[in-house]
Amino acid sequence: MAKKQTDGVYKIVEVVGVSDKSWEEAGRNAVETAAGSLRDLRVAEVTQMDMKVEDGKVAAFRTRVSLSFKYEA
Repeated sequence: MAKKQTDGVYKIVEVVGVSDKSWEEAGRNAVETAAGSLRDLRVAEVTQMDMKVEDGKVAAFRTRVSLSFKYEA
């Protein structure tokens, strides 16, 4: 009988993506860039969104993302 794949250990890291267009694009940038060096990403959770303001105008959108990935056994 095959063992269920519910057991495991996961690591969580935080990354911040930046975009001059939107929070969504900033989050996507964070995940896609992290995926270049982290393998087997499982969950991405947006934990915070903010904006960089310059001269009274929004200069950039920033999205903080918690990423989890499974440790290899």
